[in-house]
Amino acid sequence: MPTSVELIRTSTLSSIAEYAYAATAPQDARLIFLAGACPLSDDGSTAAVGDYAGQAAACIETMTRALAAAGATIEDVISTRVLVASSDRADLGAAWHVVRDAFGEHDVPSTLMGVTVLGYTDQLVEIEAIAAVVD
Repeated sequence: MPTSVELIRTSTLSSIAEYAYAATAPQDARLIFLAGACPLSDDGSTAAVGDYAGQAAACIETMTRALAAAGATIEDVISTRVLVASSDRADLGAAWHVVRDAFGEHDVPSTLMGVTVLGYTDQLVEIEAIAAVVD
């Protein structure tokens, strides 16, 4: 499925980042602002307690379902912010690898942040996203 999102890369910036540095959407795109995708099971309990990668996967599932409800897919995402409740870079990396792999070649501009606490009991990961679609 074609996407209206154009990922911007440049050789004038470091190639170490595992994402595009910028993205654009056409003027007629409908923007979709998602609430932070949390690792919540359908019954409201926190999934994958104590597991950064497992919670990141649960967040991707939540995000994908929210995108579908808005008429979009992961390929329509234009940027993300990944929040990880930890000051340990290994924990951030565990969550990031899951997110990066879920996006594959559609490596949107992203910010990975360690935070002190997230909103739900036992929550370790949350993913914010913006998508753009042309109807």
